[in-house]
This record gives sequence, structure tokens and C-alpha cells, in this order.
Amino acid sequence: MKRALSIGSAVLAVAATLLSVPPATAATPEVATVAPGLRDVMFVGNNWQGTASIVDANTREMLKSGINLIPDKTQELNDIRTNPVKLVFYLVVQAGPGEGHDQYVDDMFTTNDGKYLAVSRPSFADVVWIDIAKAVAGEPNSIVHEEQMDGHRTDHMGLSPDGRRLVVSDSMSRQVIEYSMVDEVVGGKTITMGQRLRTFVSGETPHENTYSKDGSRIFHASIGRVYLPGDSTSLGSLDLSLVHNTIKGDRWFQVVDNASFAVKQRWDIGKELAEAGHPGMSSAVRPMAVAPGERFIYFQVSFFHGLVEFDTQAPDIDGKVGYTAGGIAEPRVGAVKRVIPLPNRVPTMPREQYVNDSAHHGLSINAAGTTLCAAGTMDDYAALVDRASGDFTIFDTETTGHSYGKPYWTTESLNDTCWISLSEADSVAVIDTNTKQEIAYLPVGDHPQRIRHGYVPEALAADLAS
Repeated sequence: MKRALSIGSAVLAVAATLLSVPPATAATPEVATVAPGLRDVMFVGNNWQGTASIVDANTREMLKSGINLIPDKTQELNDIRTNPVKLVFYLVVQAGPGEGHDQYVDDMFTTNDGKYLAVSRPSFADVVWIDIAKAVAGEPNSIVHEEQMDGHRTDHMGLSPDGRRLVVSDSMSRQVIEYSMVDEVVGGKTITMGQRLRTFVSGETPHENTYSKDGSRIFHASIGRVYLPGDSTSLGSLDLSLVHNTIKGDRWFQVVDNASFAVKQRWDIGKELAEAGHPGMSSAVRPMAVAPGERFIYFQVSFFHGLVEFDTQAPDIDGKVGYTAGGIAEPRVGAVKRVIPLPNRVPTMPREQYVNDSAHHGLSINAAGTTLCAAGTMDDYAALVDRASGDFTIFDTETTGHSYGKPYWTTESLNDTCWISLSEADSVAVIDTNTKQEIAYLPVGDHPQRIRHGYVPEALAADLAS
């Protein structure tokens, strides 16, 4: 399918340029205080269907499925079809990242009061804030605010620990945009929910955004032009790494200071892997999991069946400034400590057939920091990985009796549970990380991707459960 993108790929490469907006003052985040009268729930977004499901986070009871997150679909498509530039990008997103489908729902976070749901919608290149009660009731006017990207696609988001700020990857503009999740007054200035505030610079195709526990830092990664071919780094004895890296573009893992939105550290993980004795691996950091203490980061990289352990405080392995990344010198700290392989069940599959360059896409860690939960996307399994030993337990159709087709995300939730979206199976699996047992399996909708913990008012949850 990627080879069919040769016409649109050139347009995409030209369009993925850096844009900027004026900065705004940010208050130091704190941990959110949840209002009383709220139910802990999990939101599951169905990317190809444009819907969401609400599941009780404790009982794992399905409260509501099929919630329409694209009530404005007709108007959005009309706007796209009458704008030649938007139409080109819409079709390329559909053919490439969407695997021939529209990408209606990527990521979601609720506001702290459980009234609104912020949703990134890749095919519409926007973020919308939806009135949850209205959406559950099927009312067509559930969208209360919309913000368009500077580029032509939205992707992963991140929510600050205090719930006040949302960062969104503007995946075709090499930037991450910050929005407000509340109405408030900061420094005498009124800020409203959905208001655009600041941006920070990223590499090609900004992707994952994870706040530190205190909200002072943002761990961010870019994955490069996954929609373009040129996935192989060699052809027989011929080294194609220069061609590959040129096509894929800048792929960085960086730490951003939240107070200033300045990039404080930036690593090229492919080069860090090579320094640690693992040459030829990708620089593209996929989903990540931050261990307690935030010294160790675990992440997946493109085309690798497994995960990488990165120590952000260890001395650089060779003690040299071996590269610069976007004008920022290689940090004097930061080193790959381990590479943990997991089973590769598709050893003969061409790289061009990997979904958006992902061998595995989905990684989380339990609260104690002892167990990682990985989505083996191209291998049709999920794995619980012991952090200390690297030993793993596989969950798949054979071990559970349920389809584990194309796992696309994992999220750590309440009571030491890992929630896994099974995008090809249109279902969600829940695994107890202590007992290492599957404890729930729920059909949801077409191509579930992101799963996020959130809140809804207890009264609404009770009505849905009755």
C-alpha cells in the first residue's frame, strides 16, 4: 500500500514544514484534584468508525458504545472536497496512515469535571471539544469548540497532570500545539477551554507526548515520514541507511521544559542504539513508558519487535558529542542500557507492509514500575514484560481463546490492569498485570486505537448503566 503513495508522498514532504505561533505564559502544573461525583471510566476511540465507547474503569462494564464523535462529518467532507489542497492531503492520509480508511478518531482526553471530551481527528486535521452528555444522547450539536491544525493531520495528544493543558501533535507541521482544557484567568488574562496557547518544535511527524508526573517536563518523540517508502536500510551488502534516513527525515526523542516550552535535551535514538552496540536500528521512537522516578524511559522503535531501555541520566557511552540534532548537540548524558527482543512472528514480511513502520505500537508500565505491557502490532499478540529480567508472557488467540488481531495501543489503568486495543479484532482486552490473566474482552467498534482513562459525572454513568 505504501508504494501506491508515490504521487501524494512528494506533496506530503513539501507540506511538512515548520510553523510557529507566539508563546504564552504557562503556570507550573500540579496534580489534578478530581471533583466529587465522578465515575472513573475508560474511553475507547474507534478510529475508522468515528465513534467512542465508555467503559467503567473498575467493573469493566460497557456503559455506552457507538458514541458519535464526528457529528459534523457531512460539513467537514464538503469543506475538504471543495478545497483542492485539503482534498489531496485527505486522500493521502486515507491511503497511507489510514490503510485505505478515514481516520476519524485518534486520541481523547476528558476535562477534569467529566463534562467534555477533547478529540484529535486526523482526517479532519483538527481537535474538537465535545459535550459528553450531548454526544451520549446523540444530539447533533455536541461539538462546543474546534481548532484546526496548521498542518493537515492530527495525532497523539498529552494531558498535563493538573488537567489544565492539552498538547497535540500537529503531525505534518513539525510542531506540538498546546491548548487550554479549562476556563481560567492567568496573570490577569482570560483563557478559555480550547484556546490555542503555545508550540514547541519537533522533528518530522510529531508523535508521542508524555508529561512528567509533576508536569514540569514533556517527553516527546517524532517518528519521521512513515507514510513514505524507503523502509529498508540495506539491499544485500549495499548500505542504504543514508537513503533511508534522508527519506524518513529528522526523528528525535526530546525533553521539553514546560515552563518555557524550550527543548532541553534531544537525542537521535538510532545513533544512541549504535553507540550501545545495536547498529542499523531506527531512530523513530514510538509509544513510550516512563518508569517511576522518570530516569528510565522504555520505548518501541520502528521495525523492531521488542522494546528499548534508555537511561536519561547515565553518562554518554563514548563520551563524545557525536552528532547534533536540529542544531542541538548530543547530550552528555543518556544511554541505551538494554534492548529487549520479543517474538517476531512475521520474519519474512517486507518492511513496507508494516503499519506506519510499526512492528510494535503500544507500551505502558504498571504503577509499581515492575511490569511493562506491550502491543505486538504486526505479531498479533500482547506481552507482559518483567522489567527486571525481561521475561515475558504472551497473550494471543491461542492463550486466551480471543482474537488478538493487530494490537494498537496499551494503557495502564486502575487496579493494576492493562487495557489493549485490538484494532483488527474490533475489541479491547483487559489484563491483570499481577495475576497475568485476561480478565475482560469487550467488543467495541471499527478499528479501536487509543484508550484513555477519564471521568464522567456519576449521574450520567448511573443512567447509562441502568
